[in-house]
Amino acid sequence: MGKIVCLMGKSSSGKDTIYKKLLAQDKTALRAIVPYTTRPIRAGEKEGVEYHFTDEAAFQKLQEQGRVIESRVYRTYLGLWRYFTVADDNVDLLRYSYVMIGTLETYTQLQRFYGADKVLPVMIELDDGERLRRALGRERKQEHPRYEEMCRRFLADAEDFSEEKLAEAGISRTFYNDNVDRCLSEIMDFLHNGLSDRTGR
Repeated sequence: MGKIVCLMGKSSSGKDTIYKKLLAQDKTALRAIVPYTTRPIRAGEKEGVEYHFTDEAAFQKLQEQGRVIESRVYRTYLGLWRYFTVADDNVDLLRYSYVMIGTLETYTQLQRFYGADKVLPVMIELDDGERLRRALGRERKQEHPRYEEMCRRFLADAEDFSEEKLAEAGISRTFYNDNVDRCLSEIMDFLHNGLSDRTGR
């Protein structure tokens, strides 16, 4: 039986890098669950890799069909943005294990939908000062930098990933990402036992 690894962390903590490295590991043989978003695509992103980029009308249609597992809405400086996970034929937990990037809300909703024993939490942490430095560097590379939105995300993370909310979600183990290779090694050790009962590849 397969499981879903839910990779979480504040913005610019290195989730995307860890995500890509986990997908490249032969030992875990994880497949990707690509979430959806209605926000504009950023420089360097590709459709179907980081996200499926869609619009509000498509979200509402999926919602009516009962295919939205979880969704989050952010009222940004550029309008309303949604991030959501869709139940589709691409997820087969009878044969495979998967990895996806999400929030604490994503994690708890996945537990409700698939069962608590089917979802493994991997919480990435990093010093706030280093995260801010990384976020600023990333934003500067955009064709149209959105510094206000960057700051909104940074401040929202403090509330979204507070110690109280981590405790409520039952997450006590975190992985500090000041060195990506060491962090990945610790995550792999953690997943070795968590994915040991899966079948298929």
